[in-house]
Amino acid sequence: VSGTGLAALGAELLALPRLRTLLAKNNRLGGPGALPKGLGQAPLARSLRVLNLSGNRFAELPAALLGLRGLQSLSLGGNRLHSIPPEIQALSSLEFLYLGGNFITSIPPELANLPSLSYLVLSDNKIQSIPPQLAQVHSLRSLSLHNNLLTYLPREILNLVHLEELSLRGNPLVVRFVRDLTYNPPSLLELAGRTIKTRNVPYAPSDVPGNLVRYLSLASNCPNPKCGGVYFDSCVRQIKFVDFCGKYRLPLMHYLCSPECSSPCSSASQSSTSQSESDSEDEAIVAAHRMQKVLLG
Repeated sequence: VSGTGLAALGAELLALPRLRTLLAKNNRLGGPGALPKGLGQAPLARSLRVLNLSGNRFAELPAALLGLRGLQSLSLGGNRLHSIPPEIQALSSLEFLYLGGNFITSIPPELANLPSLSYLVLSDNKIQSIPPQLAQVHSLRSLSLHNNLLTYLPREILNLVHLEELSLRGNPLVVRFVRDLTYNPPSLLELAGRTIKTRNVPYAPSDVPGNLVRYLSLASNCPNPKCGGVYFDSCVRQIKFVDFCGKYRLPLMHYLCSPECSSPCSSASQSSTSQSESDSEDEAIVAAHRMQKVLLG
């Protein structure tokens, strides 16, 4: 019944005890009486698995939907929702939740109580933060948060070990991240300074102006021991996941002298075996690659 201009779904629905899929998107649903009374208590509440009400006019998630305990997929994208009620945790069978394109400002921690939730779409809203409890949804495989107002991520997000897709583009934290990752080629001044420092060209304060002497003193060494290069103003920023006390893996920013340079993963613990260090480095490189792909993609 999608795209038919419906303003209300009739009570006839309650007489369909075996209905499993209901598509009523792109209508005018959302006012009083948009859904039939007793929906949550009807046999339909146990049989319905997929409900799509996207592209309507709901300003809040209808309480009647919270009684659809057998629901596995719920779509309410492109409505006028401003919040997600904590009671949504009652939909314990939910695997797919699409609430993109609304006016939602926050994510309730109660979403963590949906044990089967695998796909969560909250893109194109006004969300400013992610509750750390969301990391308890270990079944989550895809999380879409692009085009929101996120300025940071909770470190607990790294606990979503089964997460395969994380979309963050169009958020302030990514805009800043991408801007910071932009590599500006070295200036002629920096290229000359790099040459002097890496080739140990001798010079004295009487040979060059004072401002250049000060500039040369600001050289930073590239952290890659196989490189031996230096940089001044132009560098590449790269995320590395570093073991901390053998318990935490922290995303840290490394500064490299050029895009062609790669920095080895450092570890805060020096007591591990060479094999475990190698494994840790491989995992860190993969994790860092995934994180950069997520932030940029």
